[in-house]
Amino acid sequence: MTAARPDPPPKDLTTLRQKAINRLWRRQQQQQLTTTDLKAVSEVFDVTTRTVRRWIDNASRHDGIYTPKARTHFTLTTPMHDSLARWCGNAAAAYRELHRENELGNPPTSPATFHRAVQRELTPGQRTALRLGEKGRRNHDVHRQRPQGFRNEAWETDHVEASVWINIDGQRHKPSITWFIDHATCAITGAAITPHQPSTDAILAAIRDAVLTGGHHRPFGGIPKTVRIDRGRDFLSKAVDTALKALGTHITVLPPRTPHRKGTVEALNAAVKHTLFKGMPGYTEAPTSIRDKHGRNPWKLDDLVDYETFITLVLNWIDWWNNDHTIARLHRRTPAQAWTDDLTPIETLDPETLHTYTLQRSGPPLTITSKGIRFNNSYYIADWMHGHAGAGEQVHLRHQPHHYHRVELYDAHTGTYRGPAFRSDEMTDTEARNLDTSRRREANHYATKLTHARRNTRTRYAATSTPTTPQRLNRLSAPQAASEIRTHETRQPDTTTEARPDLLPRPRPTAGHWTTPLPDTPPTPEDT
Repeated sequence: MTAARPDPPPKDLTTLRQKAINRLWRRQQQQQLTTTDLKAVSEVFDVTTRTVRRWIDNASRHDGIYTPKARTHFTLTTPMHDSLARWCGNAAAAYRELHRENELGNPPTSPATFHRAVQRELTPGQRTALRLGEKGRRNHDVHRQRPQGFRNEAWETDHVEASVWINIDGQRHKPSITWFIDHATCAITGAAITPHQPSTDAILAAIRDAVLTGGHHRPFGGIPKTVRIDRGRDFLSKAVDTALKALGTHITVLPPRTPHRKGTVEALNAAVKHTLFKGMPGYTEAPTSIRDKHGRNPWKLDDLVDYETFITLVLNWIDWWNNDHTIARLHRRTPAQAWTDDLTPIETLDPETLHTYTLQRSGPPLTITSKGIRFNNSYYIADWMHGHAGAGEQVHLRHQPHHYHRVELYDAHTGTYRGPAFRSDEMTDTEARNLDTSRRREANHYATKLTHARRNTRTRYAATSTPTTPQRLNRLSAPQAASEIRTHETRQPDTTTEARPDLLPRPRPTAGHWTTPLPDTPPTPEDT
């Protein structure tokens, strides 16, 4: 047995009724009004013909325009709006305050009437602004949809932090994805994955993957006409600016707090969280009902996927998005179908030239010596350097940001690519792990000391249920306080050891470098 459907909400027929009554009034003035006309209007509005005649009389009193009497409502006053603002949209608390201050009239307005007035006079966006501020109010704004355009006309880019833990060398990490998406076809043209917070090198790697169209780069890509970016510091870096402008791409920096202006990539960020990360072990935004008693996710380190598996899952998801996922805005086509149907020519570059554009230049030319070239306090060597050392040959060095194990060298005069170079004193994997362990142990040690120091400096007061002055807790005795003060004073560094001129001890004056002032005596006649 199916449940009965609820009655539809009442419709506002005031405007329609006004038009119908105005027409009947004109027919009455022309002496053409019939009973059939009255019955037709009465059936439409579900009233009697007598009511229709009263409506016609109302139009006669208002120069032929039906003007129904407006229903009176309780309206909010200025003190009521101020009280709602003070209580951040809490209508119940504002009503109690207004009731105490006799601002609700005599007799006072009921709470239900006050709440109805708040709902009627304030829009949902205004009520949310009172509760959550401007950030919440923006969720109720309406934005127009951008024109469809053509492929590679406009790309959008962003970082998204994966809502999942992965296992990297026995440690939990949250990886991040940097990708570019074509606005016209919703095709993901390029992506780069990092096991930590992304930086400029991730953007440059994503640019290379997005521009190239052959091999594993898939058929999506090319040189875009425009790229929309937000005001992230890494997106505004000089390396990214140089790489995109070298391709002839216009960079559109969006105003702050306007994610709707790059809604295509924002929708992509939400889609990967809901369709990929939720089904993976280590999902960090799981509801509280499936967490342990401490509020943590019940995922052990061995249950998490490793970094290589995570990359494979993300790349498979990108292929699914481009080739199998249909989108309503594309008329239920996949991004691959929309990309193929668009006949706009694609401009691209060869991998070697693109590799040069997406590297950061180190600065002035470097000289090739018998030890190689010196950069970042290390020496870099390569096989092709044999026979070129000691002759004063100079090269320009380019590298990916934060990638110092390999650099790319170019002739300082012609700009010809000479080849890569690798750091000669590179540490082994075991040394790298030992160094990370030592750094982590040192950081944890000082973090523990900092926690204890902050806990000791935190002042605690006794809880009370009556109005009274705050009572300090954990008060030390006078000898204990004096002992702790002496301990802290002994830890203070000697100010004379600091290289500051105002703290260095001054030398004692000598008789040969100072002039003794004359005694303060009145002048004699000979002096004048």
